[in-house]
Amino acid sequence: MADGGVDATADTLRALVETVTAPAHALAERLSLLVSAFVPHDALIVLAADASGGHRVGAGAARFVGGVSYLVLDELRRTGMPDSARRTTLDVDGVGVEVLQLTARNGALLLLAEPRPTGDEAVVLDLWNVVALRVQDLADAAPPLYLQLARASSGERMEALTELSDEYSTTLETVLAALRSASLDDAAARASATAVAAEGLVHLRTASDRVRAFTEEPVTTAFQRLRDDLRPLVRYRDIEVQFVEPPVDGRPLPSEVAHGARAVVRGSILALIENPHVGRVRVQWDCDGTNLLIDMRDDGRGEAVDDSIQLQLTRDRIHALGGHLTRHVTPGWGTEMAIVIPLDPPRSAGGVPVAWALRPREVDVLQRLAAGRRNRDIAAELSISENTVKFHVAGVYRKLGVQSRAEATALYLSRMGSALS
Repeated sequence: MADGGVDATADTLRALVETVTAPAHALAERLSLLVSAFVPHDALIVLAADASGGHRVGAGAARFVGGVSYLVLDELRRTGMPDSARRTTLDVDGVGVEVLQLTARNGALLLLAEPRPTGDEAVVLDLWNVVALRVQDLADAAPPLYLQLARASSGERMEALTELSDEYSTTLETVLAALRSASLDDAAARASATAVAAEGLVHLRTASDRVRAFTEEPVTTAFQRLRDDLRPLVRYRDIEVQFVEPPVDGRPLPSEVAHGARAVVRGSILALIENPHVGRVRVQWDCDGTNLLIDMRDDGRGEAVDDSIQLQLTRDRIHALGGHLTRHVTPGWGTEMAIVIPLDPPRSAGGVPVAWALRPREVDVLQRLAAGRRNRDIAAELSISENTVKFHVAGVYRKLGVQSRAEATALYLSRMGSALS
């Protein structure tokens, strides 16, 4: 029995190593195999601690993996207690699905669909705490161009939400004015319609607030998560990191800004401590209502390290977020880095190169392709059929001279990147 226990432990460790060393595209499948030995399940979804768009992967039943929205996942991630597991039920396409929700110490979320009752949730949570670190590494290592897409997508979402809000508000307010008119003598109908219209306004504004709540993060919360993220980074290094808290009344940060800023600070610290003479780094965040202001200073000798790979990656991330970096090196006094990241995303550049000769509807489809939408989602958003979406996609491919979504997205983003430069 002892030998069996040793063999089982060795098998688990081997499976764990295979999972944390797996490439990004295979991690979900490997993780499913790892935890199924303890809690069998039908499918799983992984959401990184910083959930800015594409850092969600899944394995197993496609209806579950594709049926749980980002808003639901982000709500679960935000409300889950770190290092905890609980069973709950989610509505997936109108069907109640039992799930095991596991939240890692770093905030990453793991959902198991239809988990079998084995009593081994604690073991799975321990394994998830290890794998979640790898998940966050993959999120941090995402190409900076991904942050650019997240910013643009955020801008399109909020612009669309604002336009929808304005349109419905105007319509409903007009209805209210008409129904209150003295020329209408049916008082009961007028009162009933007025109540319905007023309720519609409230629901619309509530939906707007809900979307903003799920796509923004209080600056103090974002900064505390930065502190938590940096603990393992400096735990085994002879380095001290001092934090200057941001103002508690600072404007909330869009999720992609919060994620990108944390990645920028982590990368900046790695760049600074490449200098062996640096023993202390001071990190300060502030917000002027329009920008996130990050100031970092070390106690080194002020030696320029312009060819640092970490520094170049940091510059790329800042550029992808539409920000800029100012770096001052003072011999004998250390290095200071001042980073400015705008909180508002760039407004959607509705136009595309004239040479592409895209019709307005093809532009709409291309923008949604680049934002990662599926044909079904594009059809719903544009109120057209999936077959019509496929027709427009084929036209976009032909006019852009590409063969796939990836190529179309890359071409679109390169154009957008030039516009941001």
